[in-house]
Amino acid sequence: MFADIILPIPFDSFTYLVPPTLQPTRDMRGCRVVVPLGKNKIYTGIVLRTHDTTPQGVEVKEILEVLDERPVVNEQQFAFWQWLANYYLCPLGDVMKAALPGAMKPKDEAALKESSRRRRSLSIGSLCSDNVTVRPLSPPQQTAFSEIEAAFQSKSTVLLHGVTSSGKTEIYIHLINNYLSEGKQVLYLLPEIALTTQITERLNHVFGNRMGVYHSKFTDAQRLDVYKRQASSEPYRLILGVRSSILLPFQNLGLVIVDEEHEQSYKQQEPAPRYHARDAALMLAHMCGAKTLLGTATPSFEVYHQARKGRYGYVQLTQRYQDMQLPTIEVVDAKEAKRKKLMRGLFSPRLIEVMREALDRKEQIILFQNRRGFSSFIECKQCGWVPRCPHCDVTLTLHKKTSTLTCHYCGYTTHIPERCPACEGERFATIGTGTEKIEEQIPKLFEGATTLRMDLDTTRSRSHYENIINDFSNHQADILIGTQMVTKGLDFDNVSVVGILDADTMLNLPDFRSYERSFQTLSQVAGRAGRKHHAGHVILQTRSADSDIIRQISSNDYWQMFYTQMLERQMFSYPPFRRLIYVYLRHRDDQLLEHLAIDMGERLRKVFGDRILGPDRPPIARLHSLYIRKLMLKIEPQTSIDKVRQALLSIQQQMLALPVAKSLNIYYDVDPL
Repeated sequence: MFADIILPIPFDSFTYLVPPTLQPTRDMRGCRVVVPLGKNKIYTGIVLRTHDTTPQGVEVKEILEVLDERPVVNEQQFAFWQWLANYYLCPLGDVMKAALPGAMKPKDEAALKESSRRRRSLSIGSLCSDNVTVRPLSPPQQTAFSEIEAAFQSKSTVLLHGVTSSGKTEIYIHLINNYLSEGKQVLYLLPEIALTTQITERLNHVFGNRMGVYHSKFTDAQRLDVYKRQASSEPYRLILGVRSSILLPFQNLGLVIVDEEHEQSYKQQEPAPRYHARDAALMLAHMCGAKTLLGTATPSFEVYHQARKGRYGYVQLTQRYQDMQLPTIEVVDAKEAKRKKLMRGLFSPRLIEVMREALDRKEQIILFQNRRGFSSFIECKQCGWVPRCPHCDVTLTLHKKTSTLTCHYCGYTTHIPERCPACEGERFATIGTGTEKIEEQIPKLFEGATTLRMDLDTTRSRSHYENIINDFSNHQADILIGTQMVTKGLDFDNVSVVGILDADTMLNLPDFRSYERSFQTLSQVAGRAGRKHHAGHVILQTRSADSDIIRQISSNDYWQMFYTQMLERQMFSYPPFRRLIYVYLRHRDDQLLEHLAIDMGERLRKVFGDRILGPDRPPIARLHSLYIRKLMLKIEPQTSIDKVRQALLSIQQQMLALPVAKSLNIYYDVDPL
């Protein structure tokens, strides 16, 4: 007997011999096995299938150990893994590596022994039948709830377009309760780990130990326990998690909720599979015969376009909970204030005035600055030298508290130089402003005001997330300073003022989605103000006060923004009118890479014609010491992805077969953001 094994490396599968001593009386498909690879490597893999076909022309090694008595990957998961691999143009091994918790893939002998010990000691607790207490929805919520249920009669997917603080979560709770009462499982997706901290407590009051939480800030052991529970005969009925939770085993999935469906955090960037959790969730629900509810105050163009075409059901919720008014958005012309020399760092006189009034009333404030660190970079005042990462094509960001310069891509860190290496100058200027610098400026502007900062530097662990959110919720700080993390649906009772310090950093990005993203991000962060007991006030500082997008944001005119941007996208053949696939090539030799990229572009054009653009250098043309080139493929939405995949992989094989391309790396980003 032979077995095709998926290993957590970028290949589809490898074939191994099943020795007679390990041959079971039943099918091994879905079970974990330990296998050798190469001269001295050991991997834990998943049996894809068993057969009696002897591989030709290769040495077949034996399976060393079977780790499971019953499958840990079910048939639905295998089908979903295969779809992810096919659609996102990556090997099955990459999907398996992402899908299984690290504790299920031990490599060395010590880890294998610990895995065996955990398998023997693991017990699945019995489920309790909790007394579910669900709150009378408000009339607008009840109307939306009824419309969703009616839409599900004819549509498998529904978009709930509800303004910020309209009570979408309470509607979700009622839907979850209905599906659980029918014996179905529910998957509730959130875009950010920070959100699970607030919502977990809320859902736990209702659903108790029928709910499991799953995300990357949990330890390997915690993630393993959730995975094993889901594969058992007594799984959690409700899973709350971020994008990786779509890869858990489900046995009777009835409903998938994708909250804040527009969020970029749902897209996996590195490593492969580079999947979009929202789109993958739609396919998962389709495979399971489940319904999908997409909720947001600022829909992505792709989803809103599908709803307008009638492919998705569409339900609006235009009224805030308890009749709270939407916050007033006041636009401040930062360009004019700077010309008059009235700005104090990134703070305009009007923002300072509104913040002082809020602090006098003992109310809280959120400040949004979409850049972490102290400053973007430092520059020699004498010769203009700027320190750059030796491995990536980026400047190093100053982190003043640690006195370091850091690359936010590869993690390279160095100390701030005492002298300029180019001219021996001793004076450096800080260019740009990050959240750390804002935090430093607050005591100088607002004596006695206390602050918390939420960005990637302050939220390295799950406890850091929870401490910041809990402390701010309990008014242990007056001002919360943060990056996009503070825009994603956080609910604070006492926040009356939101300050958007620099809207232009997003508006001016060279990307066809920049206006859509700016509208979504700025509208979402504005929605953090005045959520329960206070009318909200938003100060939006910009150097483009007269632009259309700023007017649309300040008036919350989503439709006009959508309409004008869609005209441009249709004209230039961008999503949702075309689908995009980025083809990336990486190599250590920049000149050789340029020739290889041109060669691949010519081969692709023979198949796809003018649907291929490039190659060109991406904005960051070197990462981790590898140079990068990018080709863009635009295809019609109805084009068969299988045919596209076959053509791309065929040309990839041709390229990798070239003698000069031994170290060339080719990968794909399907539906990039």
